Amino acid sequence: MSKFNTSLVWFRRDLRDVDHAALYHALKQSRQVVCVFIFDQTILQPLLDCSLQADRRVEFIHASLLELDASLRVMGGGLIVRYAQAESEIPRLAAAYQAEAVFANHDFEPQAIARDKQVSAALQKERCQFFSFKDHVIFEKDEILTLSQQPFSVFTPYKNAWLKKLYARNDDFYWKSYPVHAYSSRLAPVPVCSIPSLEELGFEKTNLSALNIATGMSGAQKLLEDFLPRMGRYDRARDFPSVKGPSYLSFHLRFGTVSIRSLVGYAVAAIRYGAGSSGAEVWLSELIWRDFYFMILYHHPHVVEHAFKPEYDAIRWESDDAAQQSFQAWCDGRTGYPLVDAAMLQLNQTGYMHNRLRMVTASFLIKDLGIDWRWGEHYFAQRLNDFDLAANNGGWQWAASSGCDAQPYFRIFNPVTQSEKFDPSGAFIKRYLPQLAKLDQRYIHTPWLLDKATLASAGVMLGENYPFPIVQHDVARKQTLERYAVVKKSS
Repeated sequence: MSKFNTSLVWFRRDLRDVDHAALYHALKQSRQVVCVFIFDQTILQPLLDCSLQADRRVEFIHASLLELDASLRVMGGGLIVRYAQAESEIPRLAAAYQAEAVFANHDFEPQAIARDKQVSAALQKERCQFFSFKDHVIFEKDEILTLSQQPFSVFTPYKNAWLKKLYARNDDFYWKSYPVHAYSSRLAPVPVCSIPSLEELGFEKTNLSALNIATGMSGAQKLLEDFLPRMGRYDRARDFPSVKGPSYLSFHLRFGTVSIRSLVGYAVAAIRYGAGSSGAEVWLSELIWRDFYFMILYHHPHVVEHAFKPEYDAIRWESDDAAQQSFQAWCDGRTGYPLVDAAMLQLNQTGYMHNRLRMVTASFLIKDLGIDWRWGEHYFAQRLNDFDLAANNGGWQWAASSGCDAQPYFRIFNPVTQSEKFDPSGAFIKRYLPQLAKLDQRYIHTPWLLDKATLASAGVMLGENYPFPIVQHDVARKQTLERYAVVKKSS
């Protein structure tokens, strides 16, 4: 017997109708379920204020919603899409459909927590209940704790505890799929209403199609099928940006067009039965980092504005006009260090950046240019297709040495040796800096060391079609150690 006559399912960062926790629970407990999505003005307006009308993430969401709506209609339902403020629109829709409950999946970003509290309070006034479920992680907030029942702040023991809990059972309990389709007959048919166009939302088309970025559930499935045969090589291929090593699923994980449970299931199967278990183990470890950073953000929301380790807020960063110019050069890919520049150009042109290069570019901004990690974090937040507050913040604080389990402050990536090690032939550099393509691979990492005649023969004119280095790494390294001395003194 159904507990509720009518319920709403509020889709957010979970744009799929398979293995969906909130949808499953709503269907199982309700006679009929209405599916809704809100293009939240509170989230979109800051993008428009920053002149990001051409935002691949909004276009990705839009395309994924079209597919989700079509898929729900095949099952007898459909998707209601509104452009409004979620705090007011969800209660309004609940009242319009006389819903007795609203189902959604957890979102632990501070702004989302505040929003959901507001929505829940408004619904309660109308005697409508609000339910939220774990969906975009395997283990969340208080599920993995130390022996003293405190949140972990170091990754390796967290990972060990995470794996111990995952494997404590001999079945697929923690990554078992929710059988949504078994209850799909309870989806309420909704009128065919056009989803607001990008233009109506204030946005415009991007180069998403030109980049061949597949959207929606089908796009995620296509990428997954491509990656599974390569998973066994992930540990060896993942660090080289010119090699097809990553899964490229981060965009889809961010917006939930693929289930984290399914990905963990594939990784566990490969570890247990596959030939490439080492690759699967490393990939699973990356998924565990994702859970770890979500947990950190929930328990330590101050990291959004401040260092995880308070003593690192005492560091004095460069902020004068010269620093502003250096920051702009970093943003534009004009630092004079080819790997750094190629990585920033990849980000600007595609919205994607290889994970190794995220570390290299972040380290360069913080420890070569002496610029506050928050500047870089904010820039990545604007540009990354897969931007997720928890992971982005965690990655930047790792590079700045101010985060939990971060690299030591005296560990400073050398952009040249990183380039020589991870792009030895210069293949990645040449892709985004074609003006350097004729340089011998031995010198493409350090063009400023070549004489003018050699550069000219390769069509390179430093200061004209490629910049001189804006900083000397050896000098910058010494300055960084001096800058971080304040941390050493306080420890």
